[in-house]
Amino acid sequence: MRLTLLGAGEIEQALDMQTAMEVNAQAFMALSRGQVQAPERLRLETPGGVGLIMPAALEGAPCLSVKVITIFPGNPGQGLPTSQALLLLLDAGNGQPLALMEAARLTALRTGAAAGVATRLLALPQARVLALLGAGGMAWDQARAVLAARPIEEARVYTPSGTSALALAQRLREAYPGLRAQAVASPRLAVEGAQVISCATTSHQPVFDPAWVAPGAHINGVGSFTPAMREVPAAGLKGLKVFVDSRQAALAEAGELIEAIGQGVLREADLVEIGQALAGQAPGRGHEREITFFKSVGLAAQDAASAQAALERARHLGLGRQVEL
Repeated sequence: MRLTLLGAGEIEQALDMQTAMEVNAQAFMALSRGQVQAPERLRLETPGGVGLIMPAALEGAPCLSVKVITIFPGNPGQGLPTSQALLLLLDAGNGQPLALMEAARLTALRTGAAAGVATRLLALPQARVLALLGAGGMAWDQARAVLAARPIEEARVYTPSGTSALALAQRLREAYPGLRAQAVASPRLAVEGAQVISCATTSHQPVFDPAWVAPGAHINGVGSFTPAMREVPAAGLKGLKVFVDSRQAALAEAGELIEAIGQGVLREADLVEIGQALAGQAPGRGHEREITFFKSVGLAAQDAASAQAALERARHLGLGRQVEL
């Protein structure tokens, strides 16, 4: 058995953000057309964290994928990343294993790309100010994706400690000369006046007050992925136009939406799959003062599409190592 091994750096070289956004948009549309096989992810709970197993197959695609990802919040105290992952790609025609990838980088990239797709579709064209709530492993790609989707001039970053926010703001200034990126002392200072708000936390409590959100803003919520987590207050969803990566997954895992539906703030019918909006089968933003919210819990279909694109480009560039097992 011959496999291609791709590390995090090689995935970064192989899959640029614009390409990641395009393949994720295609994956969302395929899902909404019923062209994806992706069972609900299997959860393995442990005292220290959770393991997730996520298989997927896209109709007509040459590869199947299986991702194993762990999320252990206490890991940074041991000098380890919070999230660690591997993804296996297999030939859809004969089942032969093709590639094994470091998938924490892939996950962050495709999660950022999803927010980029939503921002490109829903944010006001004149959006110039980005609020980033959270500065962990997902936040860098959230920023990159929003900057790829809109001509952002100012980025405000908030975290409770402030340390990671300072580091992310500096990284953004170095990577994007001319961008006014700064850490701010409160979520209110980040959110007020921002046209795009991206939340990338694992918080169990809402991270901002909906009263701070300006008319016409677009909100991305990508950090929470269990019924117990919530980044956006349920009451704040009243009157918003809500988009999800998958209606089925959101109803099972998106804590803020589950709570909002339980309280009668939202109905299940209010949730619009972004794939439908991308395909023109459902409306996107209605008017300039409307506030839009995209909730993503992360889908195996995104992994499959992103990993396949990364492997194809890596082969073209001669990246990766070939191993015999």
